[in-house]
Amino acid sequence: MDLPLPGPSADGEGADVAPKPWLLFATVLVIATAGIVYELVAGAVASYVLGDSITQFSIVIGVYLSALGLGAYLSRFIDTRLARAFVEVEFSTALAGGASAPVLFLAYAHTKAFSLVLYGTVVVVGTLVGLELPLLIRILRQRVVIKELIARALAFDYLGALVGSLLFSLLLVPKLGLVRTSLAFGLLNAVVGIASTWYVGGGPEMRGARVRGFVIAAILLAAFTQAERITAAAEDQIYADEVIFARQTAYQRIVMTRSQHSFQLFLNGNLQFASADEYRYHEALVHPAFAAAEKRAHVLVAGGGDGLAAREILRYPEVEDVTLVDIDPQMTQIASTLPLLRDLNARSFNDPKMHVVHDDAMVWLANAENKYDIVVVDFPDPNNFALGKLYTTRFYNLVRQHLAPGGALVVQATSPLFARVSFWCIAKTIEAAGFIAKPYHAAVPSFGEWGFVLAKREPFEAPERPRLAGLRFLDEASMKSLFVLSPDMAEEKGVEINKLNNQILVSYYEHEWRRWN
Repeated sequence: MDLPLPGPSADGEGADVAPKPWLLFATVLVIATAGIVYELVAGAVASYVLGDSITQFSIVIGVYLSALGLGAYLSRFIDTRLARAFVEVEFSTALAGGASAPVLFLAYAHTKAFSLVLYGTVVVVGTLVGLELPLLIRILRQRVVIKELIARALAFDYLGALVGSLLFSLLLVPKLGLVRTSLAFGLLNAVVGIASTWYVGGGPEMRGARVRGFVIAAILLAAFTQAERITAAAEDQIYADEVIFARQTAYQRIVMTRSQHSFQLFLNGNLQFASADEYRYHEALVHPAFAAAEKRAHVLVAGGGDGLAAREILRYPEVEDVTLVDIDPQMTQIASTLPLLRDLNARSFNDPKMHVVHDDAMVWLANAENKYDIVVVDFPDPNNFALGKLYTTRFYNLVRQHLAPGGALVVQATSPLFARVSFWCIAKTIEAAGFIAKPYHAAVPSFGEWGFVLAKREPFEAPERPRLAGLRFLDEASMKSLFVLSPDMAEEKGVEINKLNNQILVSYYEHEWRRWN
């Protein structure tokens, strides 16, 4: 029969207070939730500023788990004053974990050693979190039968991981943002540390620790109230121009900046357009497809949550309806209500022909039934696997199923000059899905040479003139020049097809753009 291990107190110092098991198991739940949140915060910040979310999360998770093991190993060297040690670890975790997001953002903005700061932070926070559970288990040994102890402690630990993961994606990031999320859980760790000074034992010597805990909690609370200023201080250094709007959504960080003659939209730090020259991009994106399509009544836009492609589409009187599928409802809400952007897109979201769907475009296409005369695909560049799936044969096969006879597909396809392999990977992937593809390019000063792919299910000639007159960029001469690719943008041989199970395009893209960034 298993028996509780003897001992007068949780810390071996003869304190009067014995730990209450239910309080300590609740503590396990809280610290496990906080621990997983710190890990997710580090991975999210890394993917936000460095791109390639799969790689960043994989490395962060690996380093964090190793640090947890290091912390668990180091706990064996703490033989006395367990209660005091646990409280000090909680306060240290509160500071290191709570400050992790603001420190990482500021490090990216002000230093060239971001990776060192990132992984150093992950190691420190992971080691501290790794110390917490072994110390608590040793405190719990005073009151809980040993065979139940490990099972119950681990059950609460894993439950906390689940709670933290769900809260992070569904509530914390959309409502609080990354900086406030880490500060909030640092504050929670501080509160646990303060409360622990009463219920884990330790006697009168805990009074000093209690005061330190209140000071740490006050610092974190003050930082929480100033989170927007902290974020702005980092983003003002990250972006060349004044930040005039910033919002964290469930899917991305939306930032708008303003220069003397233009304003710019960034998603997760990547430029999406500049108001001074976006018309060149959007005219090149939309009007060749309208010239190539046999009919123009029913149009699908995948992505394009800024409403600028829709603005060009709605110029055509023969358009009867436009279905725009964008995963982020806050992006379309901003585009339809923020005056600068709403005026730029000519209030396209207010047009009665517009029908907006908030869904993953691939999931939506798999369940949709309608056919479209024109499909405009205007996704951000494939800099991570979540976006890379929208450039695969699977996605283009879904598009082909929804393209009406004689219909045209157009896809933005990154730069054929700066990312030549990526550009031709997209073109060849579209062909592999059963399309006849005609790659083309346009000069957009904010981006440089930019690429597109026009495609149909049947053979066709490249369009020679836009169907509308009076465009700012495109006329007959410029339309013809779009489809002339100079030798430095010519077809790249030996490029692989981008498939859902390999996502080679993301690797191509990261490798090519790394040279320029």
